[in-house]
Amino acid sequence: MVPLRRQILLNALKLADLVIMALSFVLAASIVSLQFSTVSLVEFLSMRISVHNFALFLALLYLWHVILSVFGLYHSRRLSTRRAEIADLIKATSLGTIAIFIGGGYILHIGVITPVFVGMFWAVSGASSISVRLILRYVLAQMRLRGRNLRHVLILGTNPRAIEFARTIQTKPELGYRLIGFVDDEWPGMEEWRKTGYPLIGQLQDVSEILRDHVIDEVFIALPVKSFYSESSEIVAHCEEQGIIARLSSEIFKPVLARSKPEEFEDSSMISFYTGGMHGWPVGVKRVLDFSLSLALIILFAPLFVVAALAIKVTSPGPVLFIQERVGRNKRRFRLYKFRTMIPDAEQKMAALEHLNEVSGPVFKITDDPRITPLGKFLRRTSIDELPQLWNVLKGDMSLVGPRPLPVRDYNGFDQDWQRRRFSVRPGITCLWQVNGRNAVPFEKWMELDMQYIDQWSLWLDFKILLQTIPAVLRGSGAA
Repeated sequence: MVPLRRQILLNALKLADLVIMALSFVLAASIVSLQFSTVSLVEFLSMRISVHNFALFLALLYLWHVILSVFGLYHSRRLSTRRAEIADLIKATSLGTIAIFIGGGYILHIGVITPVFVGMFWAVSGASSISVRLILRYVLAQMRLRGRNLRHVLILGTNPRAIEFARTIQTKPELGYRLIGFVDDEWPGMEEWRKTGYPLIGQLQDVSEILRDHVIDEVFIALPVKSFYSESSEIVAHCEEQGIIARLSSEIFKPVLARSKPEEFEDSSMISFYTGGMHGWPVGVKRVLDFSLSLALIILFAPLFVVAALAIKVTSPGPVLFIQERVGRNKRRFRLYKFRTMIPDAEQKMAALEHLNEVSGPVFKITDDPRITPLGKFLRRTSIDELPQLWNVLKGDMSLVGPRPLPVRDYNGFDQDWQRRRFSVRPGITCLWQVNGRNAVPFEKWMELDMQYIDQWSLWLDFKILLQTIPAVLRGSGAA
């Protein structure tokens, strides 16, 4: 999945480009009008804009956006050079200016679009767009130098190409990559590689295990394609299963689910594989909605928070909140908050109750769990115990809708890597599993529903799940 912060930044960049285009158009038009007429600046600014002209201007804005998109200016530029981005900007603004000149001047007959207008518009829009991109590059570079917005990368292979890639990302910390280590089998060139001092964290047969046990955002495959084709193909499949980006310096593989995308890193061409449907501007909208709705719900349910906390404190000894480490996006750990519904030492007593587990797979559920307090049964049946997770949503650890976050114990019990792809997206408070029976759904079906959500995700799907969650909570269906 494309990172959420990047989606928010990308949408802001698109808006900035449209603002630049609009201001450049107004500035060029005002200069042309004032130069070739007797209209004063005040009179020009006070002119009324007709609905027809406004519609034409919106069409030109859309045309401008399409052209910038075609030149890849809204793709990730983390791995491309400053020169390449400026070159693409010049090409895009030049073509956009020509398109506005032809479309606006000759097809739509907008009188203000003259050769003088074109020159002024091209200079202002091009210089402004380049300035914005350079400022953005500088800000992002400073953030990465301070340890923010980092990507954890694993390199497969120990040949000169792999070493060169590692040195590139380490000599350019502004790119925001943190090297986890290398993976390769023994071969004659390993002695030369060992002189570099880089860590070797496993062999090729260990890749699936390494991906399970480490925080990894991207995998760079530098293995010789001809002699390691089957191994490389298997590694891409492992990355696909767990929703991790795989980058290759050449050759195109054909994974079952992941979408491939060509990208540039310095002077090398790469193919990146992305799984799931969470791409584009809707992801940014999802985060904005998560933040806004969770904040509103926290304010709305503040009295209920207080009542629930007091009730827990009065009826049972121990803390009000149950805080547990859970596995989040790409296996990042976070602390999940819930109202406590069990006795204080419930975690320690789990081992003695393992034989009573009623759910298949690695998860643990008992319908009449003896550890649950009388008040806890009510809190679970009404889902009030889940309300503190709104803080997790507000912080960005979770989303309102997404696969349920699992404890570390449950994650360690997974025996099939395709199930781990559920961790490639931000976990949520509610999901398809929640509105389809909750604990009554077998583990295998639960995992299938999570995969269905990831592959078919849309804002409309989130909206439907939120609406279906309300009657599910009121019924208390499948709650334990």
